Amino acid sequence: MWFVYALLSAVFAALTSILAKVGINGVNSNLATAIRTIVVLAMAWGMVFLTNSQSGIVGISKKSWIFLILSGLATGASWLCYYRALQMGEASKVVPIDKLSVVITLVLAFVFLHEQFTIKSAVGAILITIGTLVMVL
Repeated sequence: MWFVYALLSAVFAALTSILAKVGINGVNSNLATAIRTIVVLAMAWGMVFLTNSQSGIVGISKKSWIFLILSGLATGASWLCYYRALQMGEASKVVPIDKLSVVITLVLAFVFLHEQFTIKSAVGAILITIGTLVMVL
């Protein structure tokens, strides 16, 4: 089931890029990011209440709070940079560079989470990097 959600995530991420590129025309990138964030915030809290999971907030550990907040800050920085890049460049060039996050995640997961970095992972990371360079240059 995780594969279905991951695939749907990719589809929605692709739609995000195209819709954002059209919507950001003539709008300050920071303002556009803030508007997008309000929509995401409303959707996320809507799902919390729809699934009746709001009571779980009291059980979140201090460590989880810290890392969730740091993740939120990283997401915010990513979105601000992404929207600025989309405003300045072509979506067909911005998106592949943004997806280098896959390669960076593989390396960070190996270093900090001690996940396996196999030959298969290395080949995949190299191919993604080469593919990105071919698309952008």
